[in-house]
Amino acid sequence: MKRKTSLNIIQLNDSHSYFELHQELFWQGGQAVYRPTGGYARIATIVKNIRSENTKGFLFCDCGDTLHGTYPALHSQGEAMIPVLNALGIDAMTAHWEFAFGPEIFQERASELNYPVLALNVFDQRTKKLIFPPYIVKEIGGLRIGLIGAASNIIDKTMPPSFSKGIEFTLGLEELPPIIDTLRNQEKADLIILISHLGFPQDMKLVEEVSGIDICLSGHTHNRLYKPVLQGETLVIQSGCHGSFLGHLELELEGNKIIDYKHRLIEVEETIAPDPEVEEIIRQVLEPYKKELSTVVGRTSTALNRATTLETTMDNFLLQVLLENTGAQLAFSNGWRYGAPIIPGEITMNDLYNIIPMNPPISTTEISGKELLTMLEENLERTFSCDPYLQMGGYVKRCLGLNVYFKIENPSGNRIQKLFIGNEEVNPERYYTAAFVTLQGVPQQFGRNREDRPDRIIDAMQSYLVKNNPLHAELRGTFTAV
Repeated sequence: MKRKTSLNIIQLNDSHSYFELHQELFWQGGQAVYRPTGGYARIATIVKNIRSENTKGFLFCDCGDTLHGTYPALHSQGEAMIPVLNALGIDAMTAHWEFAFGPEIFQERASELNYPVLALNVFDQRTKKLIFPPYIVKEIGGLRIGLIGAASNIIDKTMPPSFSKGIEFTLGLEELPPIIDTLRNQEKADLIILISHLGFPQDMKLVEEVSGIDICLSGHTHNRLYKPVLQGETLVIQSGCHGSFLGHLELELEGNKIIDYKHRLIEVEETIAPDPEVEEIIRQVLEPYKKELSTVVGRTSTALNRATTLETTMDNFLLQVLLENTGAQLAFSNGWRYGAPIIPGEITMNDLYNIIPMNPPISTTEISGKELLTMLEENLERTFSCDPYLQMGGYVKRCLGLNVYFKIENPSGNRIQKLFIGNEEVNPERYYTAAFVTLQGVPQQFGRNREDRPDRIIDAMQSYLVKNNPLHAELRGTFTAV
């Protein structure tokens, strides 16, 4: 008779270094509502409670986007996160924005963690060898569990070159089958879990094409899955962002077969008592930054968030700043998903750094109407491609100064129906002045006379708030699906 066992899996993904309680957006009927959530000390409390109730079978995995996203994490190149993470009892993680510090710094941070970073798809360009272990095997509650990591594969394709200096990334499609075979036949794994930062659509296609994965812990796309998705025989979960949620998957197994499961998407509520040990670690880590980040720099009448795909109030604020600072006709930034909401009321320096922690310089270029159409079509394909593997962006590129009318369902290169700058349809031969931040705003291949200006975006945002108090940054219908 096959032995029955149980396993509790906790998933954290895309927490983006949100050390403390912060605002989070929730949909209620026809409107957005906000309430405080998150913080690693509250996460620690939840994890410890579940662990204490399930001492024989417990696993805690992090899907990445963890060491980057707030000012203390960025200023310290991820080092501020290390003591916090080491206190949580994580078993393994994979990565994405962690590479923003450069591969060498990230490898240094990884060596400071008391658990492994896993990635089956990150290779040294020269030697073609993996720079992180692709998998580990853990014995938990009488089960041999194979944990495989899949880092984000877009880092050397869409992100600044410094992120991937000397390394290259694959999807992992070719690497997975032999690893699964090794885990099943040589390592005698009872259960195989993929810790992924490829994105929910990509993971769904991957586990459809590659058999043998029992559980896929998905990250990157910030989906709040209130129930698991069954793709073939693989259970797929993803658990929001900013550390506002944890996924809890309870498995019942007979031998190496899952015979039953339960799932909860746990909101990390403000009412949860913070774990005292982790709370003290966070207090010490944040102390050097407290005075600067708590400085009030303005007020907003608009609730600022990044929770919608086509356009957001948070990015309209950023883009309004770019237009005023430069006098350009157009403004662009990346369709970032991270950035906790800012509710009407005071805006602090911490809020500004949460919007764009990198604090890049403001840049300008001249872009032709033809290039503009090509750039926007490329971005729409990377957002809405019918092939998940070709979805390489975040949300739609953030823009001001133009209006795009497009069909989501059209094939690549044929989505835009009409493009206006002001009240005039774009002229393919004409050049337009554009302001942007980061290479993701206007990629290097587009535009002429590119220039990095002396102003950095955080300073410009502060100046804008002095002149525009309170701030208004409502939606403008920049992109309209028709």
